[in-house]
Amino acid sequence: MVDEIPPPPPSRRRDIARLAVFVVFLLTLFYLVAVVRVIDVDAVRRFIAATGPMAPVTYVIASSILGALFVPGPLLAAGSGLLFGPVLGTFVTLGATVGSATAASLAGRRAGRKSARNLLGQQRADRVDALIERRGLWAVVGQRFVPGISDALASYMFGAFGVPLWQMAVGAFIGSAPRAFVYTALGASIGDLSAPLAFVAIGVWCVTAVIGAFAAHRGYRHWREHSR
Repeated sequence: MVDEIPPPPPSRRRDIARLAVFVVFLLTLFYLVAVVRVIDVDAVRRFIAATGPMAPVTYVIASSILGALFVPGPLLAAGSGLLFGPVLGTFVTLGATVGSATAASLAGRRAGRKSARNLLGQQRADRVDALIERRGLWAVVGQRFVPGISDALASYMFGAFGVPLWQMAVGAFIGSAPRAFVYTALGASIGDLSAPLAFVAIGVWCVTAVIGAFAAHRGYRHWREHSR
């Protein structure tokens, strides 16, 4: 009786190539939009202002798309504050933040979810899914508090690793609330940065940055201990 030779493991080159193309595309898009500034945000703001009573809804839709395309969130939030004031502008900013996070996560899921699971393997992928089910929401919230991380890029990566859309939406809303107020309030105070509102916004930003740095440090220590 001849022992059957097990089939060779499937090649991962296709999955690696697909993820590499996806990453290169995101980095290129980030460079063109966030660095080179090929999108004229001021022109978009003027167009939205001309829509009259529908301007808040229009701004939410436009900012959701622009945020997913790596237009810096502070610019969009400041524009919201400039157009709608600190109160309505904050809610408009939060709506756009949830929209861009959901759109980027959905795109990341469509483009990289299958390849990411294939590269991780079935067992590791199942463990990641279980971890996301328990802590995915708070991972999204924590990422929003950490300064210096692109929210759009993180949303694409969360989507590729299978974070559910509801966790992305709720996590983006909770985690982005402080910064949404900060940048929107600064945009509303652009003509008078010595106003009390501007000082309150700066104070909230400082507190948020400290909390984010502490959370990032604690998360890193927890990851190192878990790795050991």
